[in-house]
Amino acid sequence: MYNLLKGKKGIIFGALDSKSIAWKVAERAHEEGATFVLTNAPVALRLGTIAELAEKTGSKVIPADATSIMDLEHLIDESKEILGGKIDFVLHSIGMSVNVRRGNHYTHQDYNFTKTGWDVSALSFHRLMSVLYQRDMMNEWGSIVGLTYMAAQRVFPDYNDMADNKAYLESIARSFGYFFGRDKNVRVNTISQSPTLTTAGSGVKGFDGFVAYADKMSPLGNATAIECADYTLSLFSDLTKKVTLQNLYHDGGFSNMGVSTAIMDEFMKSETKEEEAPVKKAKK
Repeated sequence: MYNLLKGKKGIIFGALDSKSIAWKVAERAHEEGATFVLTNAPVALRLGTIAELAEKTGSKVIPADATSIMDLEHLIDESKEILGGKIDFVLHSIGMSVNVRRGNHYTHQDYNFTKTGWDVSALSFHRLMSVLYQRDMMNEWGSIVGLTYMAAQRVFPDYNDMADNKAYLESIARSFGYFFGRDKNVRVNTISQSPTLTTAGSGVKGFDGFVAYADKMSPLGNATAIECADYTLSLFSDLTKKVTLQNLYHDGGFSNMGVSTAIMDEFMKSETKEEEAPVKKAKK
């Protein structure tokens, strides 16, 4: 441990169970000396095991629906009282798509579901920062981080409308990050993480394929949840005080790859099998 966050206080959104990246961030933040409040939507608190994490890290859990300004205001006010003042870091690790859950194809969405997913996954980031900004809750040189995915820039067909949500999330980080930086000296960034086998991610059709493909494409392989937590902590720390408005790729190099030898070898094997199949049939 490096005591990277010694004396720092924060709020961590989105820890559901031990697979969650937010869960790993909380564990590592605790190890590095931080104190924080944990929060998630009331329904997620009933489904997950966040109470275990709270006990392990000595944290309080405050339910909050990130689509509700009233809930967020209550969360911020309670956190200020529990933590004894302003905070230094926030993790936004929230995302869901009702269309994905219901199996609706991207070309045939239920737009009420689309709006719900956008509200939860993206607009909640703006809403959260608005409350933090208006209440002047962030300490100078504080850090706000949102988790995103490469589908905001490239086509992953089965990622569905979550790709649109992530693109909007990244835009909010830049736009609101400008005002937070100019007025409060607070950093706002997003981390574009490798596909990670979380409870939320596993709901995407073909997600195992995403993971396997990205791992073969990336020269360093996929980044794990705990490695993402370490990277997140570096952005919470004072070592990155001038890093803001960035979408930072934490993906083993995937984002700069065109093709890898591992993928090409697999492709050539399948091509060879297809070419050999007609020959075998002809011999028979």
